[in-house]
Amino acid sequence: MKISRRNFIKASGVAAAGLGLSQLGFDLSPIESYAAELKIKGAKETTHICCYCSVSCGQIAHVSNGKLINFEGDPDHPISEGALCAKGASLYQLHDNQHRLKKVRYRAPYSAKWKEVSWEWALEKITRNIKKSRDASFMEKNAEGKVVNRTNGIASVGSAALDNEECYIYQQFLRGLGLVWIEHQARI
Repeated sequence: MKISRRNFIKASGVAAAGLGLSQLGFDLSPIESYAAELKIKGAKETTHICCYCSVSCGQIAHVSNGKLINFEGDPDHPISEGALCAKGASLYQLHDNQHRLKKVRYRAPYSAKWKEVSWEWALEKITRNIKKSRDASFMEKNAEGKVVNRTNGIASVGSAALDNEECYIYQQFLRGLGLVWIEHQARI
């Protein structure tokens, strides 16, 4: 039997590959394997809308024993189809973050130090400041004599953590105060 150089190189390559693969320890006998148990096993699923912008991506919240344990995109939602942006994907951290402040802090004008205050004190301070600024800048009629009932001394930039319904209520509150400079910062 005559072997050509080409057939010799082919046979050598196959033999070398077979020898190399045999050293990897392939075992074709059946084995038993078990999947890790999911942390969301037995958790109640609740669908909701992401709170960050008006795109309204769908999310699934998993709750177990009264505690939120996971957020994920909702694959059945017609808008996002399970996809989430960086803000939506990090929504769990909005709820469960050890660095999140849990008490109200106040820094007086020209001070370099923060102090803890009560919610009642903070809300009273905010209310007084809004009333003072509104009274100082309220305009009942413009230069042409038309009734405008607005204040030009207060503006609002909104909050990226409010959902659409909360933004609507917040805007109605601001319009009731007479604000005309209202903006929202969902994507900043």
